[in-house]
Amino acid sequence: MPVEGKNRAAITNTRISAESLKKIISDGQEIAIIDPREEGAFSENHLLLAVNVPFSRLELQIEDLVPRKTTRIVLTDGGDGLAERTASRLNELGYHMIAILDGGVTAWSTTGHEVFSGVNVPTKAFGEYVEHHFGTPSISPEELYTKLTAHEDMVVLDSRPREEYERMTIPGAINVPGAELVYRFQELPIRPNTFVVVNCAGRTRSILGAQSLINAGVKNRVVSLRGGTMAWELAGFTCEHGANRRAPEPSQEARKQAKEAAAKVADRYGVKTIDAKKLAKCEEKRDTRTLYLFDVRTEEEYLRGHRPGSIHAPGGQLVQALDKYVATRNAWIVLIDDQEVRAQMTASWLVQAGWRDVYVLADPFAGVKIETGERPVVIPGLERVKLPLIQPAALNASIQGGKVTVIDLATSFNYRKGHIPGAWFAVRARLAESLKHLPVSAGFVVTGDDPALTALAASDLITLSGKPVSILAGGNKAWREAGLPLHEGFERLASRTDDVCLKPYDREDKVEAREAMRAYLRWEEALLEQIARDGDLQFGTASHT
Repeated sequence: MPVEGKNRAAITNTRISAESLKKIISDGQEIAIIDPREEGAFSENHLLLAVNVPFSRLELQIEDLVPRKTTRIVLTDGGDGLAERTASRLNELGYHMIAILDGGVTAWSTTGHEVFSGVNVPTKAFGEYVEHHFGTPSISPEELYTKLTAHEDMVVLDSRPREEYERMTIPGAINVPGAELVYRFQELPIRPNTFVVVNCAGRTRSILGAQSLINAGVKNRVVSLRGGTMAWELAGFTCEHGANRRAPEPSQEARKQAKEAAAKVADRYGVKTIDAKKLAKCEEKRDTRTLYLFDVRTEEEYLRGHRPGSIHAPGGQLVQALDKYVATRNAWIVLIDDQEVRAQMTASWLVQAGWRDVYVLADPFAGVKIETGERPVVIPGLERVKLPLIQPAALNASIQGGKVTVIDLATSFNYRKGHIPGAWFAVRARLAESLKHLPVSAGFVVTGDDPALTALAASDLITLSGKPVSILAGGNKAWREAGLPLHEGFERLASRTDDVCLKPYDREDKVEAREAMRAYLRWEEALLEQIARDGDLQFGTASHT
């Protein structure tokens, strides 16, 4: 495995011009471009290779996304000083190789560089590249509906995670998340002439899923559903909700066939394998090279037993949304799967997406003490938060007596769906600003959906307000389980609601949702051309066959 040489372009708490950053991006060394704005604000305009790590969640996410403290980090924002605040906090967390893009996204744009909207842009664009490069066949919703109603010999495979599938899917579809397609294909109700359709919500996972089966040599006719469930609904058809059809565990013979198919794909695209000794050498060099260790199996398999230090990242999601797991470009990525199939298929896509140092770990559980359950995570600063808890019933009584002000740190999407009566929506990164909009109160109670985020925000609030702060024990979940009342809508806003990038089907107004679906599909289809104008991403690799 290659070792990174001496860092030629060291940068530390300083400002960097757009032109200098453009040069650094292409120098082949490790770099993490971090945009600390809230997700909704980030989705409006950002650099292509920027990874969104909201300041509100910095302590919760940064050590997984940028595990090496000496990584070159460039911070960019909307020109509002958030990058400076983030640099200061990162310094406290032990990161010191930090530069700030002078003028932020605005300066990047006015210099003539491309600015992108949306999220997961590099991997979404890669999906478009795959369709263009391979000529991945597809089917329209109207054609699919005709075939389904005619009861043709066909099967629809939904390649998304289970929770997305259960929310909405094509009627009759079976849930087979992306990396599981090749692994479980032989156990599906498929005959030699069965027509196979792969779908997701939009385009990316439909394309990658269908092409995965084609690359693996499946003899059936395989196509992607053009536009996924969004296009299905736009065509006037109804999705199924609450479906629970899952691909079964593969038999020994099915695993053998899947391994043979995946091994051929891995060889074709130059996927490299390392053993435990080579991995140990990489781990010894963590101070000079970043190493990501991902377990790409199902969540159930991961919880039953995983290699210490590995992070669960289902293969299909890792390819489709890599920036949710990896912020350091040019890092080492090692994939774990005791059956090898999912790791090899995932690696084949990452290699083609331009990640040159991707490896599959051979015999990943040999000689190590397996851990079970959730991965232990240490969140910096959380151990210092020692605040009183208030139970739901006691909080309800305090609210009725007008004794406290409740601040809800849930996402604006969840706040809108249901919140404690009288609670104010706020964003952790903007608490200082939010205090100006809150009523005068003797004290505060902080609640939310994420216990760690709630606790950190409550600690911030004590410093900012100088008043007593308590935390709702169990958060909003405990309030709901206690059967206490909830209000809907945006009735008390102490912050802007740009903390999340709403999916088209998250919108309340049906007309607005349909237009958002159309806009989203147009956006995906236009990405490849915009990526080409930007010039910082190169997809594809020479096949070995």
